Amino acid sequence: MKTGTPSPGLGPVSDAEADRPNPGDRVILGSSPRIEAVLGLAEELRWRVPPEFHDRCVEEIYGESARIAARNVVRSGVSSRQTWQRRMDAFLTGRWTGFPAMIAVLAVALWITIVGANVPSAAMAGVLVDTLHPALKSGLGQLGMPWWLNGLLVDGLYLTTAWVVSVMLPPMLIFFPMFTLLEDFGYLPRVAFNLDRLFQRAGAHGKQALTMSMGWGCNAAGVTACRIIDSPRERLIAILTNNFALCNGRWPTQILIATVFVGSLVAPALAGVAAAVAVLGVALLGVVLSLGVSWALSRTLLRGEASAFSLELPPYRPPRFWRTLYTSLIDRTLFVLWRAVLFAAPAGVAIWCVANITVTGRPLAFWAIAGLEPLGWVMGLSGVILLAYVIAIPANEIVVPSILMLTVLVTGMTELGQGAGVMFEAGDNVLKKLLVAGGWTPMTAVCLMLFSLCHNPCSTTLYTIYKETGSWRWTVWSALIPMAIGFVLCAGTAAVWRWIAG
Repeated sequence: MKTGTPSPGLGPVSDAEADRPNPGDRVILGSSPRIEAVLGLAEELRWRVPPEFHDRCVEEIYGESARIAARNVVRSGVSSRQTWQRRMDAFLTGRWTGFPAMIAVLAVALWITIVGANVPSAAMAGVLVDTLHPALKSGLGQLGMPWWLNGLLVDGLYLTTAWVVSVMLPPMLIFFPMFTLLEDFGYLPRVAFNLDRLFQRAGAHGKQALTMSMGWGCNAAGVTACRIIDSPRERLIAILTNNFALCNGRWPTQILIATVFVGSLVAPALAGVAAAVAVLGVALLGVVLSLGVSWALSRTLLRGEASAFSLELPPYRPPRFWRTLYTSLIDRTLFVLWRAVLFAAPAGVAIWCVANITVTGRPLAFWAIAGLEPLGWVMGLSGVILLAYVIAIPANEIVVPSILMLTVLVTGMTELGQGAGVMFEAGDNVLKKLLVAGGWTPMTAVCLMLFSLCHNPCSTTLYTIYKETGSWRWTVWSALIPMAIGFVLCAGTAAVWRWIAG
């Protein structure tokens, strides 16, 4: 039997021990057939492990750590703070109470945002739209500015930007600080804990729950928040599905349509509750679609091994109110608002042009609406709605005002006090009267709520997706996926509705 070099004080060593490198030796991976064989075997066995292998390893490690601590650590007593936190965790992350608590928190946050934003939004609209708009229009007219330039700048560029600011800023000033306060308090990690198993089964990352929650304020901010996911594959899944979270620009459309049409289907005393339930149902449908699309992507375009996600729940802390307010205002609200204004201003010019530039005696909008009408009918919508969404690609906040402007143009109902081609908003009674004259039914309202959830991201979000992925291919996919799902949802809903009604 051959022996290797004897170790000092240990006698001769075997051949296997002699082949082992000394700690100080340099080893080049792949230089030995044995190393290559081991690496090849490891790569082969890696795909044979159970789907939850990483989770089981983490659970075993933490479980063994807990058993060691229980055998060797003596606790004299549990503080009241620890008892309170354990009770809170038992409720907020419990199997039967965790999800109802999340839905309740979301409903309360939405209710506070909706109710709290009404007054400041109306006040800002009164100043920027009702007061400054006619003053600017009259002042420029007195200076001798041509009517077309006056309309382009005041009715188009300025009025669109004013509506975006008045509709978007107040809800963001409420929702973003509230979201950050929940984060500081320690609740958002509990949301991720509750949703982690669902996202893992869908082939996504548990942290996607946090980025989806951020998307409820703004999809552009939600896409940026996907940086917290380390895996490039799972980060891309989260980016491509973030649009299924209703952003701040789509809440006004959901709330207004649900109030005007869904609320009218029940008794007046229950109208508000019915509208709130309808909006909450659409938001939860977005969560279901996000899970379903994540599952499909993880098994088709973005196949790969799921990464482990070890989440240690932080202790509850008193939120830092003033710091949170400052951070939300600077880092989120103003940043997102600036991007929205940057893209909304050119949209205002486009809105005015399609309503005022004529071809063979008719505005461009008439021709576009006629071309889109067949597709709109199949989807339970109309050519007016589809054209409004094309115009509103820069900012979702201008969808409803664009629909109203185009409906006035088509129906000729200028007795509402606004000229054709001028974007505006109206009260609920006037709004329903106008939309019914434009051919709207409850089916149209329901299909619009579904399409508002599932349509292409706004230009701000598309730009952010491109900046985050560096790929036009994935940016295009992020637009095509929700549009395809929105078409199927709306067309299916319209077909079933017409079948039941007829």
